[in-house]
Amino acid sequence: MKNKFLALFILCAFYSLNAQEKTDANTYQKNNEIKLNLISPLSGAVEVGYERFLNKNSSLGISTFFVFDDTKEKDMNYFISPYYRYYFGKKYASGFFAEGFGMFTSIDGKKIYSADRLTFTENKDVYDLAVGAGLGWKIVTKKGFVFEANAAYGRLLFNANKTDHDQVIKLGLSVGYQF
Repeated sequence: MKNKFLALFILCAFYSLNAQEKTDANTYQKNNEIKLNLISPLSGAVEVGYERFLNKNSSLGISTFFVFDDTKEKDMNYFISPYYRYYFGKKYASGFFAEGFGMFTSIDGKKIYSADRLTFTENKDVYDLAVGAGLGWKIVTKKGFVFEANAAYGRLLFNANKTDHDQVIKLGLSVGYQF
């Protein structure tokens, strides 16, 4: 009788150790990501982002956009945009996603043109908040490299009447790395 209990105890101990090893190996995921938008330099700006994965299907992130060439980007000065994403893919934080974002932005003020429409005076910069939503697609390689395409649209909330437009658009074709 003692031998049967001893054999059963040893069998249960090995089973629990084996199960613990499998769950530890499967739950480890890379939870951080940095990325660089490849489209933004075409408009005279740079955009970098950071994303933290909460679980397989959701993440929180922040992106920053700064203009370095005012001749290409005529309205936007910079923005800081936190966002939440929900992933619909089968792999960990990849595939098709939907996002909701907020944005703190600095935009050039309204342009007041002269009667001949050749010269204008620009009002001071306007700071505003915007909210919006977007869609995108992310591919992650086994080594952790990330390729992402996304588009998002939002509306200014408070000072849209002080600028020449009342909407914001985020476009991205980004590369990055998960760690």
